[in-house]
Amino acid sequence: MLRTLFLQAPSFDGFDGGAGSRYQAKREIRSFWFPTWLAQPAALVPGSKLIDAPPAGIGLAEVVAQANDFDLVVVHTSVPSFQSDVKCVEALKAANPKLKAGLIGAKVAVDAEKSLREAPAIDFVCRNEFDFTVKEVAEEQPWETIQGLSWRDADGRIVNNPDRPVLENMDALPSVIDVYRRDLKIEDYFIGYLRHPYISVYTGRGCKSRCTFCLWPQTVGGHRYRTRSVENVVAEIAEAKRLFPQVKEFFFDDDTFTDDLPRAEAIAEGLGKLGVTWSCNAKANVPRKTLEKLKAGGLRLLLVGYESGNQQILHNIKKGMRVEVAEKFTQDCHDLGIAIHGTFILGLPGETHETIEETIKWACKVNPHTIQVSLAAPYPGTFLFNQAVENGWLDEKNAELVDEHGIQIAPLHYPHLSHEAIYASLETFYKRFYFRPRKIGAIVGEMVRDFDMMKRRLREGVEFFDFLRERKHAVAA
Repeated sequence: MLRTLFLQAPSFDGFDGGAGSRYQAKREIRSFWFPTWLAQPAALVPGSKLIDAPPAGIGLAEVVAQANDFDLVVVHTSVPSFQSDVKCVEALKAANPKLKAGLIGAKVAVDAEKSLREAPAIDFVCRNEFDFTVKEVAEEQPWETIQGLSWRDADGRIVNNPDRPVLENMDALPSVIDVYRRDLKIEDYFIGYLRHPYISVYTGRGCKSRCTFCLWPQTVGGHRYRTRSVENVVAEIAEAKRLFPQVKEFFFDDDTFTDDLPRAEAIAEGLGKLGVTWSCNAKANVPRKTLEKLKAGGLRLLLVGYESGNQQILHNIKKGMRVEVAEKFTQDCHDLGIAIHGTFILGLPGETHETIEETIKWACKVNPHTIQVSLAAPYPGTFLFNQAVENGWLDEKNAELVDEHGIQIAPLHYPHLSHEAIYASLETFYKRFYFRPRKIGAIVGEMVRDFDMMKRRLREGVEFFDFLRERKHAVAA
């Protein structure tokens, strides 16, 4: 077995290369998702090590200093981080010329050969679902026999092996919790709308929806929701609760956890018995009766991709969602006390100044607890990317998704709507949503309740700084 390093390489300061959602970028606030896509194969390779450099604050020199401890390095890459990831591999190989290096991730899954041509330091890439492909490389199986592998032979020629079949038995994947415990400090991971510290895991892969912009279902996961068994998921959370008693919330990062409603209800029942708080990604069409069961089982928050308040744009991106259905769902969540972090995207096909205004007004109307506003990101391998190139909305030679600091830019433009107008609308959206009387009143109300609680706790004899520690994590709740 090769001594294997799984690496999220140093990149832009604050850049979340391991983002489990639809893109990698540096966000408005410092936030990091768990590197589950790296932890999963790491759990299959005995004696491996996972380094997630950005959240841990680990620089290139510290990573390179460990180069001789390994025979193999596997780096998770993305379109925005590809060049810096390759430079990191070059530095590792300069320190240890015998080191073999491979890349995983959606970027190389959709264009393995081009990625290898652009990066001579890379020996192989793993296409599509890469867990067991990486395992077989680490086991030193002959590369020509490994399905799903694209590699560079002794003469420098690029060889594309046959595809690896899609993994059907998701319970065959080991839990990532032991890798988290061994190699990560969970307090390094922070998402503003989740209680801290949190832990995120996947309970399945794939998404039945066909959203044209969404990266993972179109590149790695596919459009069938393949899931771990209910018993497997509940057992993993029970073990995580035992190993990490400080965790305040568990997040299921499946593209759409609510794609299988009976299974979601069964998992909620099991989690309810564990007494844990949890959240997940959901589509804005979950029936109220299911929401009631999820809430009873410990659900606190749903991460909901609304994308737009304009029905035609939702049709254009194949969202498969009616605005009135999303409104009813949102009201049900409000009634039941389920928080919503709503995500929106500006600059999608069909966007105009008028539709941007419509979406801002609609977001204020349905009033999710918090929002995230993104700029349409046409990742290679997605329908949106091909559509944008064909229609001249995107210059393929200048298709950067982030700037030199890792902050997302607006790469799409239309005859009636410029890059600059789309980008400027993002700040307008945030200001209009949060700086309105209804929202400010809610924030002031929270402050007043906090002040009243502080007075009561101080009367009970609690020291002031102890009270602050009590309230430290409540802001994200």
